[in-house]
Amino acid sequence: MPSAPGREENIPEIIGEIVGTYDEISTINHLGLRSLPSREAVSEIIDGLREILYPGYFGRRHFTPQNIRYHIGDRIYQVYRLLTEQIYLSVIHECRRTDGECDHCNTQATRLAVEFMRRLPQLRRILEADVRAAYDGDPAARSLDEIIFSYPGLAAVTVYRLAHELWEMKVPLLPRIMTEIAHASTGIDIHPGARIGERFFIDHGTGVVIGETTEIGNDVRIYQGVTLGAMSFPKDETGQLIRGKKRHPTIEDGVTIYSGATLLGGETVVGRGSTIGGNVWLTTSVPPHSIIMIEEPALVVEDKAHKKSVRQGGGKPAAKRKK
Repeated sequence: MPSAPGREENIPEIIGEIVGTYDEISTINHLGLRSLPSREAVSEIIDGLREILYPGYFGRRHFTPQNIRYHIGDRIYQVYRLLTEQIYLSVIHECRRTDGECDHCNTQATRLAVEFMRRLPQLRRILEADVRAAYDGDPAARSLDEIIFSYPGLAAVTVYRLAHELWEMKVPLLPRIMTEIAHASTGIDIHPGARIGERFFIDHGTGVVIGETTEIGNDVRIYQGVTLGAMSFPKDETGQLIRGKKRHPTIEDGVTIYSGATLLGGETVVGRGSTIGGNVWLTTSVPPHSIIMIEEPALVVEDKAHKKSVRQGGGKPAAKRKK
């Protein structure tokens, strides 16, 4: 639609002002350098990997035992080529950022892409267990199909498990791009550096945060709004953040964490088989087979017509041990 007359006369001046900031504010520019990885390409890789991991659910359909090898094989080649390119762009950027010129990045990117693709069969086995854990843990689920198609928790965990493999292979940039794409679409923020065991289930999911150094065992279930975070960020003598230290909780096998709970600190360990109630704030370790809950708040119930109020509840124990 054409602009109204005179509406664009100030645009050249505005362009000059914006471009003029590129010299002054250079830390958020990437000009005159080799291309960075593409967020759009990474999204395409995620879509392709979902099609490979869950054939018949996403992308192409109507697979048969006779045509599956051809169609999935074609998709694997596509993903491999795109992944190799994006790994190369990530690796060479990191190499030049830290070491200067790179004479081995292309070979390294190819090796890493092949190694990642080799890990997909085992990832399918792990994801099948995640799907079954979701079905077994949610009475509202009517089928495994429903979970694969529609559960945001599974979508986020799928991308996390893919990104975590790249993280373990020390591929820069790509793992964080992948999990932030999942974060944007699901509201679930899982750092690719977290270590998460098998049969993991996030129910509902919105607002869940799992930090970089979190360790989660097998058969763990968490609900919406749960934060597994850091208590503080230690700094060195120059005032810079100390990175790579254990800052987030350890959750042992068979733990359930209900909605709104906040668990903080690298020394916080939740013992196996424990249950953390909703809205709990926890910064200390919990022994195995514990039930942790906040005291029930007192409620004031008012009768509008008679302007009377009644106090109800309050004062229940904050923690119990399972018998």
